Amino acid sequence: MSSRAPLDHFWAVIPAGGAGTRLWPVSRSSAPKFLLDLTGSGRTLLQATVDRLAPMAGPRCLVVTGRAHREAVLAQLPELGPDDVVAEPSARDSMAAIGLAAAMLERRDPEAVLGSFAADHVIPESEQFASAVQAAYRAAQQGWLVTIGIEPTHPATGFGYIRAGDPVPGLSEVRCVEEFVEKPTTEVAAGYVEAGYRWNAGMFVVRPGVLLDLLAETDPEFAASLRAVAAAPDTLEEVWPHLPKIAIDHAVAEPAAAAGRVAVVAGRFGWDDVGDFASLADLLAGSGLKVLGEPTLVRSIDASGLVIPAGGRTVAVIGLEDVVVVDTGDALLVTTLDRAQEVKKIVAALSEDGHDELI
Repeated sequence: MSSRAPLDHFWAVIPAGGAGTRLWPVSRSSAPKFLLDLTGSGRTLLQATVDRLAPMAGPRCLVVTGRAHREAVLAQLPELGPDDVVAEPSARDSMAAIGLAAAMLERRDPEAVLGSFAADHVIPESEQFASAVQAAYRAAQQGWLVTIGIEPTHPATGFGYIRAGDPVPGLSEVRCVEEFVEKPTTEVAAGYVEAGYRWNAGMFVVRPGVLLDLLAETDPEFAASLRAVAAAPDTLEEVWPHLPKIAIDHAVAEPAAAAGRVAVVAGRFGWDDVGDFASLADLLAGSGLKVLGEPTLVRSIDASGLVIPAGGRTVAVIGLEDVVVVDTGDALLVTTLDRAQEVKKIVAALSEDGHDELI
């Protein structure tokens, strides 16, 4: 446990959304991945996120989640009060979720600095993470919109990248952001890694008023609507469906970076967004055939990969390499680690066929 004192007026904002379709049938719309223990630690991804931020934020935490998951979030986080878990009437992407939290904090704590971190990421090195957050906090106090850029471990094509420029005067650990770039091809990604670009993990630290004022420069009605809902919460149902469905990166970060108003702190810690079963297998300790769940339910001979025996039945695997077997009782998935990204296609097909009870 960290011995760090909480940062003054620092608030943890945790957007908790998404169904994690690449992790079906473990992750479902009714029980998305952030509500699950996917590392075998005994804590769900959401609980681990709150644990990680508690040394900096103390009790100051806002979770923004879907209405269907609000009660589950409150049950997993009994330390939070009802006003600390905000229920979205519908999914409107990250700008609406984080923007509403910013508008609420702008009124609740005029000196607030918010740090927005997704509920479903895995970060094992808490101390290194805390150091990066502290550096971002110091820059945010000076009016910057700050992101934490992850040091790439390989030329990934599934993430956007951040190109850093000159250091921010007086803040040696912080650099100006020259550009956010979209998900590249493998060849382009290799060039980015060699040139020192960083992965964009969607981590932002900023004063609430700064974030909303930046949004107002490109979409004044959007910013005004968020502030209006914060002032009159009973208008949420009326206003929410009319808000733009856009990510914070496109709505604020990219135009603000072009104007020289975004900074980046290097995140020198392990990070994973647990995007599919191959990523999940890499997170689990051991070699050969890895098991998430009750190991006595799995029998294997000359096999490797990942098995999740969540259906309570014995699963036997013989002579298969890099296999993925997920048994939840009402659904059985068999694929390979190489094809794990394609699981979302099965979810889409089930949805088209009207099998909503399975997704």
